[in-house]
Amino acid sequence: MTHLTAVLSYTVAAITDRTAEPRPPADDWPDALGRLDGERLAVREALRRPADSPLRSPFSHGGPITVGDWVRRQAHEFAVHRLDAESALPTPPETRYPAGFAEDGIDEFLAFLLPRRGTADRAGVVAVHTPGREWTVVLRPGEPPTLGEGTPDLTLSGPADDVYRALWGRPNQAVRTGDLALAEPIAAP
Repeated sequence: MTHLTAVLSYTVAAITDRTAEPRPPADDWPDALGRLDGERLAVREALRRPADSPLRSPFSHGGPITVGDWVRRQAHEFAVHRLDAESALPTPPETRYPAGFAEDGIDEFLAFLLPRRGTADRAGVVAVHTPGREWTVVLRPGEPPTLGEGTPDLTLSGPADDVYRALWGRPNQAVRTGDLALAEPIAAP
């Protein structure tokens, strides 16, 4: 919960062009819930701006950022952490994300987040396939990963929900074929 509160605080800071202030850890459960709820309300208010409103980018690489990008980023950040929370239950529910949502999450990760995280440390081409979409990620040392074309050295495929989970390092049934070392440069932090 502390991580999600920090994510929300960081998002508000990025949208309002202020510096995120580190918060002291919550002293107890009600305090932690109160902080999470306060940041949730602040993000909700900040995201009321028009989706195409440009923002200062918190990333060292990549292009411009808009309010709409942050809306999308938060949807997938919280969807992945929902899986984490559910996995802590004695009998986790069998949550499966619809293909459209999972494919949007794959696209958001590969086209938006991955190129902004930094540069690749190795060369290769990674093909990502779901029944409804395909992406090709090109890795060049010293450059941010980009979507492009090429003969894949690694293929990641399966139902959209499984590929989404695989990219985020969550339990999945996605199939990996080829140079498995290339899975690392495209893995979520």
